[in-house]
Amino acid sequence: MDIAGSTGVAAAPPPPASQYLIFSLGGESFGINILHIREIIEFGELTEVPMMPAFVRGVINLRGAVVPIIDLCARFGQGRTESNRRSCFVIVELEDAEADDQGLQEIGVMVDAVNEVVDIAPGDIEPPPGFGAHMRPDFIGGMARHAGQFVILLALDSVLSVDDMSALMAADTTGVPA
Repeated sequence: MDIAGSTGVAAAPPPPASQYLIFSLGGESFGINILHIREIIEFGELTEVPMMPAFVRGVINLRGAVVPIIDLCARFGQGRTESNRRSCFVIVELEDAEADDQGLQEIGVMVDAVNEVVDIAPGDIEPPPGFGAHMRPDFIGGMARHAGQFVILLALDSVLSVDDMSALMAADTTGVPA
């Protein structure tokens, strides 16, 4: 029996779901693709670096490597994150041609709390809103619905752009928040 419109070719399976680390920051839920995450570490001692903009909270020593810690709330222009008992650093790896021999740059981001890792199918991700967001649109990779609320999926290459942050540091050499 031939079904009308059937070409006899099997439909391609849908693309597989990707896993995202869901975390809280400033009362909102955000997600980062786990392929970028190296590790999650307990909030600890930071060494402040003079003359840095407000979003660079300092650096940590991670097994002999100096890793900068970025305060995402400050990066989004929403003030400094206040640490609490659930605060932690999410260490991410981004491609950087000028970084170590593997071309990877490690950067830590300070978050209020890590919640869970979830599977999100590509079809469940909506494009970022064109207006009304409280952060730059290029920081948002997409919006996904999870547990009855929207999760902002971060575009890490934009949020943690070394070139963009370097330009901001050059413009703000006071290290004092505006």
